[in-house]
Amino acid sequence: QQSGKSTFTSYNQQSGKSTFSSYNQQSGKSTFSSYNQQSGKQRGAAEDGQYLNELFQSGALTCLICIGSVKRTQPVWSCGGCFSLFHLPCVQKWARDSVFLVSSVTDEDFGQRTPTCLCPKCRAEYPPSATPNRYMCYCGKVQDPPSDPWLVPHSCGSVCEKRLKPDCGHACLLLCHPGPCPPCPKMVSVSCLCGKAKPLPRRCSNKPWSCQQVCRRLLPCKQHSCSQLCHSECEPCPRVSEQSCVCGRERRERPCAEPRWNCSQLCVIDRCVGGPPLGNHTCEEVCHSAPCPPCPRAVNRTCPCGKTSKRSSAGCAEDVLPCGDTCERPLTCGKHTCSRRCHRGNCDTCRQEVEKECRCGKYRKLMACHKEYLCDSKCSKMRSCHRHQCRRKCCPGECPPCDLSCGRTLGCRNHKCPSVCHQGSCYPCPEMVEVTCSCGKTVLSVPCGRERSTRPPRCKQPCRRPAECHHPALQPHRCHPGPCPPCALPCERPLQGCEHRCPRPCHDRVLVQAQQEQLAGPWVQPSKPAFEKKALPCAPCQVPIPTSCFGEHEVSPVPCHRRGRFSCGRPCGRPLSCTNHTCRRECHLVAPGNKAPPPGCPHPCSSPCHAGPCPPCAQRLRQRCHCKISSLYVELASADDKTKTRLGSCNNQCPKELSCGHRCRLLCHPGPCESKCVHKVKLRCPCRRIKKEVQCHLSPQSQLQCDDACRDQQRKVSQVNLDPSVVCCCSM
Repeated sequence: QQSGKSTFTSYNQQSGKSTFSSYNQQSGKSTFSSYNQQSGKQRGAAEDGQYLNELFQSGALTCLICIGSVKRTQPVWSCGGCFSLFHLPCVQKWARDSVFLVSSVTDEDFGQRTPTCLCPKCRAEYPPSATPNRYMCYCGKVQDPPSDPWLVPHSCGSVCEKRLKPDCGHACLLLCHPGPCPPCPKMVSVSCLCGKAKPLPRRCSNKPWSCQQVCRRLLPCKQHSCSQLCHSECEPCPRVSEQSCVCGRERRERPCAEPRWNCSQLCVIDRCVGGPPLGNHTCEEVCHSAPCPPCPRAVNRTCPCGKTSKRSSAGCAEDVLPCGDTCERPLTCGKHTCSRRCHRGNCDTCRQEVEKECRCGKYRKLMACHKEYLCDSKCSKMRSCHRHQCRRKCCPGECPPCDLSCGRTLGCRNHKCPSVCHQGSCYPCPEMVEVTCSCGKTVLSVPCGRERSTRPPRCKQPCRRPAECHHPALQPHRCHPGPCPPCALPCERPLQGCEHRCPRPCHDRVLVQAQQEQLAGPWVQPSKPAFEKKALPCAPCQVPIPTSCFGEHEVSPVPCHRRGRFSCGRPCGRPLSCTNHTCRRECHLVAPGNKAPPPGCPHPCSSPCHAGPCPPCAQRLRQRCHCKISSLYVELASADDKTKTRLGSCNNQCPKELSCGHRCRLLCHPGPCESKCVHKVKLRCPCRRIKKEVQCHLSPQSQLQCDDACRDQQRKVSQVNLDPSVVCCCSM
């Protein structure tokens, strides 16, 4: 806003408008609205305001060559025809390619037509000498204008002072600005178009005005006057009059605005002189008003070399013969004359041998006068770039500008300078490099070379890196640079020797100190890093398992990896075989008995050696139900056959299908399903009037037959179909 305000400060002072408050699209229009009303135009300055408004918007201007945004810190070039902005390196490369790829240069006109480069947008032609080689401001006064946030981008901040178009003698009053200069805001005193009214003050860009009076100026026909209202130039006379041709032979009615016309007849007047008309040469021009030209051979004539002359009285029919003397006409070299006898036609080239000096002035040589002497010495002077020698053969001293490519490595260390060889430092690299986050979803464009020192952009997307441990995914966290944080999920791997899982945090990638190798000396660098990531084994299971001692005196929690019966340290206390005393040893392990288990039980007796029968087995067995769908845990040691059948059922409906296709309606049961299906099905008679529900296994024996009512109904239907009156009514 401030840069737009400073740009139009001087312009508003001259035009009498200072209503600039903030530069945006609406304020730019209001700034020029009163100007357009007074000047009578709706274009001009308002278009420049719109152009500047687009310029101030971030990323609004695009280089049409590389299709990239034009930044305020990048060197640019503005076309003088369409005022489009382009990157300076892009324009230089465009100009070089255009010169070498001009399709209009063919074998016939090669060397005769200067190749030109065209503007990428408006196709304005520029000679190769107009190729920009330096970064200039819009008005062309300052080279490499500094970037100032309070000025228009690429502007020097001074008054433009360009000559306005159309040329009125005044200069542009805006500060250095892009785009075309607005119309001249100066106030001048001008008369009306016809010149009758008094002068009035008008805008210099809108000087013409009409007094609305009849013009009455004499038209070019010199007979009628203009009858239109005050205007600039009178139109041709619209009337018709009888006019004669320029030679006076014919008269016709023609438009009054075209008084001169030709009758298309040849003059045929005798042009020969010398006494009476000879009639050898006549005028061959079409109807004309000027005198006929004289006979081309009626003047004094000479021989081809010009030494012998013949008077005009000799007659135009006689030819003048060569005089036989030496020609002595000057040759094309300008130093010698023709040595042939007087002859017709052009003289030959000069073949005299003279001592010539080469173009650079170093050598002299005796050679033909018409040839140019060029020596083979190459110029060693430095060109305008002060980096390369001229190296042109026999250079006269005016070395051409360097046309080689600069080729120096730019500050980005990635590209080379594409500009024509120049003095001073190269411009910054125009390329833009994308710096992405780890997942690639967030992108940041930075100038080439800055990607090494630019931190990756912050990304709000979740991290999508695969986990380095055995887990399918890490805990949800945002995208980040560098390695992911250590996995904090529980290990959950099954421990060896038990059914428990590891409860510790994941330890697949733990940073541990690496084993140091023996170095030959302090000057030898270690080949391995000091720390490395390794997968640590799971720790022994620490889940407490309630376990009784050998003598079953107490039950204590024991870590799972050390599970097993233990000695509590108390006296054993078991009765001895004498049945009178007890064992006084420290709690110890007693060998189990060797009695056979009860029938149907696969488990050995878990009680210590005892007298009498073993107690019933209290362990549960895992088995499938009768329908083989569910798993059940039941005690079958003390159950009879009926109880075993009841315990082996899951109490769900049997999933098996009967032969008829219906599902068995019994609960989970052993053995085959019942053959009689009790599902209800519907039966109908052949005419489908009578219906009845029966059990599925009785449907083959329960076929329904039609009764008398069914037959009466069928007979009535057949009579209706055979009645012709019914058919006739239906057809109608």
